[in-house]
Amino acid sequence: MKGIILLNGEPYSGKIDAEGALVYCCDGAYRWAKNKVRIDKNLGDFDSLDEVPFPPPEEVYPSEKDFTDGEIALFKLLDKGVDEIEIYGGGGGREDHFLGNLHLLYKAHSKGVKCKMITDNSVIFPASGKIFLGEFKDKTFSVLPFGGVLHIIDSAGLKYNYPPCLNYGECRGISNISQSSSAYLEVEGCALVIINGGEV
Repeated sequence: MKGIILLNGEPYSGKIDAEGALVYCCDGAYRWAKNKVRIDKNLGDFDSLDEVPFPPPEEVYPSEKDFTDGEIALFKLLDKGVDEIEIYGGGGGREDHFLGNLHLLYKAHSKGVKCKMITDNSVIFPASGKIFLGEFKDKTFSVLPFGGVLHIIDSAGLKYNYPPCLNYGECRGISNISQSSSAYLEVEGCALVIINGGEV
């Protein structure tokens, strides 16, 4: 089952396929999402929304709390047993929120749930093991260590080869190109993969 989280960052202008998915909308995301996609549940403290959303929230959280609205949505979707999560509206706006939203991806990945953030400019996802990149043929992408040193085991179909490991504080994983429909990168550790060029 797929879960979708709508966040109060840069509005997403593309189409969102919510068929068969649980759609959780966080606070001010309602402004850009209400006429774009079906919303199953509105969540948050609603400190950045000046209207009552539909469907009405089951609970209004205090504005001073230990978890962000995005975390609350993620926890609830994980409790529902979803095995795939898409996040929209996670980019733009406040950089601290954007970095926090990347950590939502890491949390989902650590629970064995496939997760990606989709913006107008990129698709971002964490991955381990063999990462198949053929579907992104001819696209520019970057790979960064996520949660620790990233060891590069093998790769094929990429314009540039990677060093044996990517460490925090290094930018050697920026700007590669997938050149083959069978391209892949095999890693030990967790990689943060950023595909440039909008929705894929």
